[in-house]
Amino acid sequence: MIIVMGDIIVDEFIWGDVSRISPEAPVPVVSVSEIDRRLGGSANVVRNLHALDCVSAMFGMVGDDEPGRWVKQRLAELDSDNRGVVTKQNARPTAIKTRIIARHQQVVRYDREWTQAATEGSRDHFMATLDQLLPESSAVILSDYGKGVLTDDFIRQLIAQLDGRIVAVDPKPEHTDAYRGATVITPNLSEAAAMLGVAAINEDAHAEMIARRLHDELSLRYVLLTRSERGMTLFDGVQIHHIPTAARDVFDVTGAGDTVIAVFTACLARGDDALRAAELANRAAGVVVGKVGTATASWAEIDAHV
Repeated sequence: MIIVMGDIIVDEFIWGDVSRISPEAPVPVVSVSEIDRRLGGSANVVRNLHALDCVSAMFGMVGDDEPGRWVKQRLAELDSDNRGVVTKQNARPTAIKTRIIARHQQVVRYDREWTQAATEGSRDHFMATLDQLLPESSAVILSDYGKGVLTDDFIRQLIAQLDGRIVAVDPKPEHTDAYRGATVITPNLSEAAAMLGVAAINEDAHAEMIARRLHDELSLRYVLLTRSERGMTLFDGVQIHHIPTAARDVFDVTGAGDTVIAVFTACLARGDDALRAAELANRAAGVVVGKVGTATASWAEIDAHV
């Protein structure tokens, strides 16, 4: 089992076509043909693990509302243990990101969310449920979207509690120091540069400097940087590996980081070395950016994407 803890978001997609500009304002009029919902944020990591045939458990927060009930139902349909999902009453609704897409292009996105830090009661529930599930788990993914589940103190508490297990982190720069002692972090280049307070220059030498510094300053085992069209850079504590992009066509990068951390962690958990895990994660990212919306990649798709 791989445990995923972080900020649950519902990704809502409104699909349609544009044939005219509104007479009320200089904006396109979208004629809606379909509305689709998908698990997003940290829950998209669960979707990716399911596509890889990995058993998972989800920890996070939803509101006491229809989208929150949908999240729990959808997790159950993916055979993901949802005992770690806290339902918040009254003030905190389920986070929703709505994207309007016409002709495979995103027209606008609007967000409905609450970013207040999780209460002590919610954190106690997370820790109590974690104690129950840890004996069955091989790895934990901390998917930090900065929406309140993962605070500095709680991240430190988790990493200390998980000593000896694989702990993979999709980080937010504002929590940089709290990730000390994790197994791996998987930031994009801009996030990694912000974590160190340096410029984000997408060149191999600069990416290498960033990866080495993060590795040393945060006492990590691995650093995996995603670099858009330049692929990925992995530092395994000894050697730097620059991995060229595997993307053929890029339609939508939404959720690609979730795919990377899911595949990399799943590979480590089954015993692959870090370079093999990074290569497969890179190929998986190449698969999902060729799809529109938050997408996943199966092992068959990854194997075929050479």
